[in-house]
Amino acid sequence: MRIHNVTRGTELANLARAARSYWPRLVGLLGRSSLKPGEALLIEPCSSVHTFFMRFTIDVVYLDRSHRVVKAVSALRPFRMSMGGKGAHAVIELPSGTIASTQLAVGDEIAFESATAA
Repeated sequence: MRIHNVTRGTELANLARAARSYWPRLVGLLGRSSLKPGEALLIEPCSSVHTFFMRFTIDVVYLDRSHRVVKAVSALRPFRMSMGGKGAHAVIELPSGTIASTQLAVGDEIAFESATAA
């Protein structure tokens, strides 16, 4: 799946996967050594994340039910916790530096495009 920032006209990821059921949400990025540029994980529903036992830093974007950014956390290091706060319904985990390089900001509208879409 592709993830676009509609507000800024930028692409956040072109190799994203979704974790919507219990086990994929629980495992998340554990066991991975990195997220390559263009990769991402959408976790839904989700209002907080942790990086316990992870080996790399990530950017975390919290979305409300309308896919608007309610919080953005740059460079969340391993063995940390982060909460999205009021209204957070989903999380996008991205390679560290993605928030800065795409100028993502609170209030931006995010869109998802299936890999099978033309």
